[in-house]
Amino acid sequence: MPTALITGATAGIGAAFARHLAADGFSLVLVARDGERLSAVAEELRLRYGVSSEVLPADLSADEGLEAVEERLRRGVDLLVNNAGFGHGDASSEVSVDEERRMLKVHCEAVLRLTLAALPGMRKRGRGAVINVASVAAFFPQGTYSASKAWVVSFSESMAAELAGSRVRVMALCPGFVRTEFHDRASIDMSGLPGFLWLSADKVVGEAMRDLARGVWVSVPDLRYKVITRIGTLVPHRLAAEVSRRFVRR
Repeated sequence: MPTALITGATAGIGAAFARHLAADGFSLVLVARDGERLSAVAEELRLRYGVSSEVLPADLSADEGLEAVEERLRRGVDLLVNNAGFGHGDASSEVSVDEERRMLKVHCEAVLRLTLAALPGMRKRGRGAVINVASVAAFFPQGTYSASKAWVVSFSESMAAELAGSRVRVMALCPGFVRTEFHDRASIDMSGLPGFLWLSADKVVGEAMRDLARGVWVSVPDLRYKVITRIGTLVPHRLAAEVSRRFVRR
C-alpha cells in the first residue's frame, strides 16, 4: 500500500488531498499543528475509507516541527504534499517582521527541507512524487505571500528539471480562489469576489492528480485560471502588480 504525507491536512486543500488519496487506497501521514483535530480527521477517514492514518502534530514554523516531519519522510513515503500555509489580512508593510519570517519559514524553508528529505528515498526506490502547493498569486506580485509562492513554483520547476527522465516527479500546484478556511483565518474579506472565480478543493485536487500523472511541472486547475496566469506571465510585472493591487483593494 503506497503512503502519502500531507501537511496542513485538517482543512481545505490538504483535507481534500487526504480524502482523494484515501479513496485511492493510500496509507496516510497527516501533519498539522492541531493534534486533536488531526485525530478527528484520521478517524473520519478510517470510518469512511477504511485506511490507516498516522497522526503527526507539528508546527512547521518551528525547527522542532520541521525536524520531526523530516525524520518521518526519511523513513520513506511515496507521495509528499507540501500544503501547509497561511495568509495575512494586511499589506506586507503593515505586518510585523516576525510574522513575515514565519510565513517564509512555512512557505519556503519547510517546502525546501521536506522536499529534500523525501527525495533521496524516492530516488533510491525509483519512484515517488512531491506536490508543492503554491498559488495563482505567484504570477501577480502582491506582497510576501505572492513572493513566497513564486519561490515555490521556481523551486518545484528546478527540482522537476533535475529529475527529468526518472520516475520521481515534482510539481507545483497553483490554485486560484478556493472555498476553504484560508481567507477567514487571515481575516480577509472576500465578499466582493465574483462567484464564478471560486473553486472547490475537491476539484482542485482532482485536476492536480491528473496533471501529476501526466508529468506536468506546474498545475493550474481550471481553464479560467489558466488564462489568468498566462496573462500574468505575459504582461510587464509592474502592470501585473498594479492590476493585482487594485483588485485586492477593491
